[in-house]
Amino acid sequence: MSKKLLVAQILFFLLSMGIFNHQALAQDKQKFTISGYVKDASNGEYSIGANVYVKELLKGGNTNQYGFYSITVEQGKYHLVVSYIGYENYEKEITLDKDLRINVELKPSMINAKEIEVSSEKSDKNVSSSNVGTVKLEMEEIKKIPAFLGEVDVLKTIQLLPGVKSSGDGNTGFYVRGGGPDQNLILLDEAVVYNAAHLMGFFSVFNGDAVKSINLIKGGMPAQYGGRLASVLDISMKEGNTKEYHAQGGIGLISSRLTIEGPIKKDTGSFIVSGRRTYIDVLARPFAKPESTLKNSGVYFYDFNAKVNYRLSDKDRLFLSGYFGRDIMTFNDKPAQFRLDIGWGNGTGVLRWNHLFNDKLFMNTSAIFSNYDFTFGAQQSGFEFKLFSGIRDWNMKVDFGYFPTIRHEIKFGVNYVFHTFTPTSVSAKQDETEFDFGPVKRQKAHEAAIYLSDDFDVTDKLKIHAGLRYSYFMQIGPFDRYVKDPISGQTTNVIHYTSNQKVKDYGGLEPRFNARYTLNSKSSIKASYTYNLQFIHLASLSAVTLPTDIWVPSSELVQPQKGSQYSLGYFRNFFDNAYEGSVEVYYKDMKNQIEYRDGALPGESINDNADNQFVFGTGQAYGIELFLKKRVGKFNGWIGYTLSYTKRRFPDLNRGKEFYAKYDRRHDVSIVMSYDLSKKWVFSAIWVYGTGNAITIPQSYYFIDGNFVTEYGERNSFRMPAYHRLDISATLTPDRTKKIEKRRARIMERKGITNPDEVNIPKKFFKNYESSWNFSVFNVYNRHNPYIVYFANEGSAYDGTLKIKAKQIYLFPILPSVTWNFKF
Repeated sequence: MSKKLLVAQILFFLLSMGIFNHQALAQDKQKFTISGYVKDASNGEYSIGANVYVKELLKGGNTNQYGFYSITVEQGKYHLVVSYIGYENYEKEITLDKDLRINVELKPSMINAKEIEVSSEKSDKNVSSSNVGTVKLEMEEIKKIPAFLGEVDVLKTIQLLPGVKSSGDGNTGFYVRGGGPDQNLILLDEAVVYNAAHLMGFFSVFNGDAVKSINLIKGGMPAQYGGRLASVLDISMKEGNTKEYHAQGGIGLISSRLTIEGPIKKDTGSFIVSGRRTYIDVLARPFAKPESTLKNSGVYFYDFNAKVNYRLSDKDRLFLSGYFGRDIMTFNDKPAQFRLDIGWGNGTGVLRWNHLFNDKLFMNTSAIFSNYDFTFGAQQSGFEFKLFSGIRDWNMKVDFGYFPTIRHEIKFGVNYVFHTFTPTSVSAKQDETEFDFGPVKRQKAHEAAIYLSDDFDVTDKLKIHAGLRYSYFMQIGPFDRYVKDPISGQTTNVIHYTSNQKVKDYGGLEPRFNARYTLNSKSSIKASYTYNLQFIHLASLSAVTLPTDIWVPSSELVQPQKGSQYSLGYFRNFFDNAYEGSVEVYYKDMKNQIEYRDGALPGESINDNADNQFVFGTGQAYGIELFLKKRVGKFNGWIGYTLSYTKRRFPDLNRGKEFYAKYDRRHDVSIVMSYDLSKKWVFSAIWVYGTGNAITIPQSYYFIDGNFVTEYGERNSFRMPAYHRLDISATLTPDRTKKIEKRRARIMERKGITNPDEVNIPKKFFKNYESSWNFSVFNVYNRHNPYIVYFANEGSAYDGTLKIKAKQIYLFPILPSVTWNFKF
C-alpha cells in the first residue's frame, strides 16, 4: 500500500468519525442555530473572516468569503459577540430556544488606533486556528507600505512575507517555499489569473482601490483548492457601497486611477467600477525629437475592474465581476521601415450565485471565464511576422459549507475546467505572399475535481482540519503528436488524434491534513501535510516571469507535477494578542519538474510539439521561517526571516548532478514598519535583504583551430551579489476640520459677521471629501542591485592581452515619487 493511499484512508476515517460523532452528540441535548451575515455598517460590504462567537462558551467561528456565519449550540441564554479589527465590537444578549437569524452591521471604530481594544477571546486566531502557513492582509495595511513609484502593489507586499521570494528588482513574480512561478494559484474573485504582471513585471494587475482582501496560503492548503503545488493567493474584489455613491482615485508621476461605486438599490444591490492607466509614453512624446523613434513608440498598460451584486432575498445573492487589462509596447522606426508591436493581458469574468438552504447549509455556484494571451508582431520592408500564445479556461464549480455544530465546519464541492492552450502560433508574409507554418496548434483538456473537508475541534486543545480531494485530467484532440528520433531529433512519425479523442489522462487522490494543539491561551503547535497534483505547466527560458512564457498541458510526455509538503510550527501571541509570532519549518518534495533542454528555443515548436523540447527531473526544498508582527497601535508592522534551500536534479541537465534552482535564496529578511504620528501624518519604511540569485557563468575560455570557445561552469553555481534596499514614505492627510474653520473665518471677515453660528458651511461636502499626499522614496541609499550579470571581452587573445570582466546592469537608482489621492 502506498504512503499516499494510507494517508487518504486515515483522512477518510477521521472525516467519517467527525461527521458521525457530531450526529451522535446532537441527539443528547436539544440544540439551535444562530446564523446570519456580517456587514460593514458604513458601506454594506460583507466582512470576510469576522470573529463570531458565544461569549459564555468562548467558542464560535468566522464569517466565510461572503460574510455568512452559522453557530449551533445548546439551548440557553447567551451573549453573541462579533468582532473585527478596526470596528466596534457587537454584542447582543439572546435567548436561544429556537433557530435565530441575526444579521450584523459593524460600525467602524472612531477611536485612536492606540486605544483599540483587543478582544482576547477571539483575536487569537494566530494561535487558535488550524491554519498553517496562512497570512491574511488588509488593503488599509498594504496602502501604508512604501509603494514603487507611488503605485500600491499587492504582489510586492506579499514578497515581504517569510517564505515568499521576489524574482528581481521591480518584479511582481514570486516564489513560495521553493516552488516555481507556475506553482502559485492566483485567484481574483475565484477566476485564475495566469500572468499577474504589468510592464514586464514592474507592476501587478491588481488595482488596490478595487481589492477588498488578500489571503495567502503557502502551507496546509485546504482541499477546496487544487491544481498547484506551492501556494494559493486568493484575492477578493470589493462589492461596492450599498449606502451612498462615492468616488476615489489618485494621480501619480506615471499613472492615474479612478474608482466609482454606489448603490443600485439602497441596502439591496451595488456596483463598483475601477480603472488605471500609465502615461509615461504620453508625457515623453512631446519632448522627443521629430526624427527620434521615441516619437512614435511607447509602452503603457491599462486595466479595468467591475463588479455588481444584488440581494434577491435573504437566502439568495448574485455577484457578477470582471477584469480586463492589456500591456502595449510599440517601437516604430520610420526611416528603417521597421515596426514592432507587442501586447499581452488577462481577461476574467465571474458569475456567482449564493443560496442559503437553511441555517446550516450554504452554497455558492460559480461560472468562470479566464483568458491570457501574448502577441508579437514585426514589420519591415513589406515583411510581416506574427507570433501568438495563450490559454483560455471555462470553469464551473459548486461549493457547499455545512455547519452542523459549533465544533465542525464541513466543506465539499465539485469543480470542472475546460482548458484551451495555444503554446505557439506563427504566421508570416512577404507583401502578398504568405508562408505556411501549418494550422494553429491548440491543445484542449478537461480537468475536474471533487473534495470534502472538515475543520473540527476534537477536544478543547486539539483541532484538526482533514481534507480529501480527487482530481482528474484528460488531454483530448484534435492533436498531432510529432514523434522524434532520440538520436537525430528528426520527426519520424506524426500521430493524429481526432476531435474529443482521448490523448492521455491522469488522476489521483490529494490528501490534506492540518492539526493544532493548544499549549496554553497564548501558544500552540501546528503541523500539516499536503499532497498536490498539478496538470498544467509554465515553460520559461528566463530566470524571471515574462509574457513570452507558455502554458502547456500534461501529455504523453509531460506527467503531472507532484508535490508533498510537511510543515511544523510553533505559534505564540504576546501582550494580550497585540503581537503575533511564529516559527515554522517545512520540507517539500517535488516530482516531474520541467525545464527546457539546453539550447532549446520556443520558436522551434513550429511544426512540432512544445513538450518535445522539455526535460524532466525532481526537486526538494526545505527551510525555516520566523515571523513577528505587531497587529494594533500607532506603531505596527512585522519582521520576517527565512533560511531556505531549493535544489533540482535533472538527468539531462548539469551532467545529472544536483544543482540549486535559479530562485534559490539562502537568506531572506524583510522589515516593515508603519507609524501613525497623528491624524495628519503616517510614516512607513521597509528594508529587505536577500542572498543573490544563482546563475551559470563561463568558467574558462579556449582557442581551438582559431575559434574562441567558452566553457561554462556547473549550472547555477555562481551567486550574484546580495540584494538589499530601503524604501520610505510619508502620507499627509489634511485636517478637514481646519478647512471648515478657515472657510468660516474668511466668510466672517468678508461679511463682517461676529457670530460664527450665523455662517452656514456646507459640512456635507467637507464630511465626504478626503484627500492625501503620499511622498515616497524607493532605494533610499541608491544601492546598485544587479539585474543582469554579463561578461565582456577586453583586449586581444592574439597578443595575450585578453581579459574577461564580469559586468552588471542595474535597473533602479534612488527614485522619489509623489501621488495625490482623493475620495468623495
